[in-house]
Amino acid sequence: MTYDVATTTPEGAQRLRRVAKVCEGYGLRVQKSVFEVVCTDADVLRLNDALLRIISDTEDSIRIYRMHQGSFKAVTTLGAARPLPHDGALVL
Repeated sequence: MTYDVATTTPEGAQRLRRVAKVCEGYGLRVQKSVFEVVCTDADVLRLNDALLRIISDTEDSIRIYRMHQGSFKAVTTLGAARPLPHDGALVL
């Protein structure tokens, strides 16, 4: 999932922090506004609901790309990027 939150105002900066905190509770950060998340269908609904309660419909955007189970095993990483342990326990 990726997000772009407008931060030109103090309210936007606060939304950005809140969106990041929610995402950290569901997945692993791979870049500043990019997370890899492994979750159930019910978790996706909870994640969407939590994010919709935070973002501005007119200023912010979030993209969630759903992939088939096991897709992270096919990820190629270059440079400093390292594969993340999606099969291990995620401590919240």
